Amino acid sequence: MEKLNETQINESLKKLNGWDYDGDFIHKSFQFKDFKETFALMTQIAFECEELNHHPNWENVYNNLTIKLNTHDADGITQKDFDLAKRMESIVSNK
Repeated sequence: MEKLNETQINESLKKLNGWDYDGDFIHKSFQFKDFKETFALMTQIAFECEELNHHPNWENVYNNLTIKLNTHDADGITQKDFDLAKRMESIVSNK
């Protein structure tokens, strides 16, 4: 998978609401009703991650979920990160 340059990353970010790029990861923080809702969505996301064989760095504190994506094999951001971010957005928007 080809590593994207900063221009490509910034163009792709325009298609994702609330995602940012920090030089290493694309990332977003979500806030949900409670821990149970957060964990349920994390479980749904985990199945998508397994299907894509692409796994996030994430942190969960009660009803907050922070997700960071990059492609370790490419040592940077690839289309794979944006594909997973779009799937995550779909899961969250359908809750």
